[in-house]
Amino acid sequence: MKKPLLALTVLSLSLSSIITPIQATAALPFAVSGEQMPSLAPMLERVTPAVVSISVEGTQVSRQHVPEQFRFFFGPDFPTEQLQERPFRGLGSGVIIDADKGHIVTNYHVINGAEKIRVKLHDGREYDAELVGGDQMSDVALLKLEKAKNLTEVKIADSDKLRVGDFAVAIGNPFGLGQTVTSGIISALGRSGLNIENFENFIQTDAAINSGNSGGALVNLNGELVGINTAILGPNGGNVGIGFAIPSNMMNNLTAQILEFGEVKRGMLGVQGGEITSELADALGYESSKGAFVSQVVPDSAADNAGLEAGDVIVSINGKSINSFSELRAKVATLGAGKSITLGVVRDGKQKSFDVVLGEQTNVKTTADKLHEGLSGAELTNTNASDSVQGVKVSAIEPGSKAEAYQLQKGDIIIGVNRQRIKNLADFRQALEKQPGVLALNIQRGDRSIYLVIR
Repeated sequence: MKKPLLALTVLSLSLSSIITPIQATAALPFAVSGEQMPSLAPMLERVTPAVVSISVEGTQVSRQHVPEQFRFFFGPDFPTEQLQERPFRGLGSGVIIDADKGHIVTNYHVINGAEKIRVKLHDGREYDAELVGGDQMSDVALLKLEKAKNLTEVKIADSDKLRVGDFAVAIGNPFGLGQTVTSGIISALGRSGLNIENFENFIQTDAAINSGNSGGALVNLNGELVGINTAILGPNGGNVGIGFAIPSNMMNNLTAQILEFGEVKRGMLGVQGGEITSELADALGYESSKGAFVSQVVPDSAADNAGLEAGDVIVSINGKSINSFSELRAKVATLGAGKSITLGVVRDGKQKSFDVVLGEQTNVKTTADKLHEGLSGAELTNTNASDSVQGVKVSAIEPGSKAEAYQLQKGDIIIGVNRQRIKNLADFRQALEKQPGVLALNIQRGDRSIYLVIR
């Protein structure tokens, strides 16, 4: 018999999902022999008002290739592609983290491309929400309710204090049923390599979570937020007791940067390396398989300035153990530029400690076809202090590409798109979230300001 295929599934829910009936189970008695039964109800009565349901609406634009015979009949000027717009709706969850300011955290994939975001509170009130900002690479977004009053916020716990075996409770809006609570334990910590996000340092739990739980709360028995539910591992998107959540500390760092800078300013350590294998551990005389092996230190980087060397094994950040290089990468990137940290390092079998001030990851590059097909062949990066204006710089153009056909040139600085001012790649991505079919790019080319239309 073949085993069922397991697939990682993000937890936002399309409204086309089908709900199948299940058999109800009998409720446990409130008391036995006069003794009150243990219950999570008192804690949940405090916490559930802080968890909201989110519904989104938007339009997805897809490009369809036109068959060659159409060009034969209608001539060579007939377009090779046609744009098709399709409305979409979806559901997810969110958590109120600041009642006074109306701030709600959710997953980026829940609101990605949404033109309208509607939030329903636990007491039935509904409000339109504004997107404050988000980070696609870590799947975190921050919303704001302008007019809502008398909100309840959740207390945020230190997720670095979690242990495998701690009890956990998941709260969200699975399958659009309304608020639902399930319980379980923390199954594992520091999960990575799942290819769900670019920066992964997940909490794994067996608390039952399903489609629609994206952005919902994972709390401890004190009712404190320890994670934001994000994805599940299971056949056909169903729950098999393997769910993943973004740690609350990681979420807290990201939302703080979004509020302060309008974007995430990624921290940079300046090391290259990989995981510790048994062979590598033997070669280094290292008695553990946990930690991040440093194969190279970038000159003049934060790590170089602090005194780290190739061959070091980083085993902790601020006294908290590091299990893998992926975990190190995720924590450093989400801590933010300018943060001071203490790294625990094993060098030649001896424990050492290094104080490091993280640099800023300014040389972020992306291939433009990931943003818009008409830009394929261009490589984009953020500008730096030496550039004449702030924006998105074209760092390379592939010969014969669509970007070259649209007359983009190396050195161009994109400062606006569709009359919206942009200062960096984060602004550019946000401007393209609605997937516009036509881009009117305002470009600074030398001393001139020009417009290019990209289809």
